Amino acid sequence: MPNPKRRHSKARRDRRRAHDALAEPGRSTCPSCGEIKLPHRACRSCGEYRGRDVIEGKETL
Repeated sequence: MPNPKRRHSKARRDRRRAHDALAEPGRSTCPSCGEIKLPHRACRSCGEYRGRDVIEGKETL
């Protein structure tokens, strides 16, 4: 199997890894209670999704 003839520099290695960082997930606010939640998911605090109660939330308004 072929092996590299010379060692790659740290700069070259780091340039290759520049896009490997994890991106922060998108966030949106719940229209009913105002808490921050993940988009397209039910709110954890009030339990609403698209204006309907789908799960029992921690607090009742």
